[in-house]
Amino acid sequence: MYKGIYIAASGAVLKQAQLEVITQNLANANTAGYKKDSISFKDYLLPQDPSGAPDGRVMSEYSGMKTDFSNGTSMRTGNPLNISIEGPGLIALEGDQYTRRGDLAVSQDGYLTTSDGIKVMGSSGPINLPEGDIVIDQMGKISVVSNGRISQPPIEVDTIKILDFSQSGVVTKSGNGLYKAVGDGTQVGTGVHQGYLEMSNVDTVREMVHMIESMREFETYQKAIQAFDEATAKVNNDLGRL
Repeated sequence: MYKGIYIAASGAVLKQAQLEVITQNLANANTAGYKKDSISFKDYLLPQDPSGAPDGRVMSEYSGMKTDFSNGTSMRTGNPLNISIEGPGLIALEGDQYTRRGDLAVSQDGYLTTSDGIKVMGSSGPINLPEGDIVIDQMGKISVVSNGRISQPPIEVDTIKILDFSQSGVVTKSGNGLYKAVGDGTQVGTGVHQGYLEMSNVDTVREMVHMIESMREFETYQKAIQAFDEATAKVNNDLGRL
């Protein structure tokens, strides 16, 4: 009977973790470049006796977090410092950081940065725009072509470094739309569109459906735990009368 409580409790813990992930996805449904997460879990049979033979009951436990890197929808903004990546890869940033957020800016010392001020990397280091009066509120003053090459006419400046880790590395979120990678990335010629922003790849309707399903399953596990607890109390009371 105690094993039954543990099994139900393991399921409830997983569903609670799943609800937290879904809530995080929904909270970032309108965040540029956000990639939705999901959790995975694994099952194993409980042993019946000291011999180790399974008794058919299954315990579940958390296995890991997975990020879906599929493309989000591309929204036109008209801002020349907004870029959208079409295809695999992450924008390389200073400090071995990466992002999919394309709402870029220009720092006071002329470097191309993220909205948080982290420098964007080019083919030979941080991208630095030519000195002079930089006008960023009109299309054409800073030009980003489809291969990520940046020019401030008539000068060719650099090319945005975009790396793909799908085959050679592991990518994890580090907060604020940033990623850390373990392993070597491959430089890719992913399409880059100026004046657009890639939005979240969260399907709000689908996430809401998953939330309702997870809540119902969580409530079912709660009821199972309560039933096991009441049965255990009844057995203990009945044994006390003997």
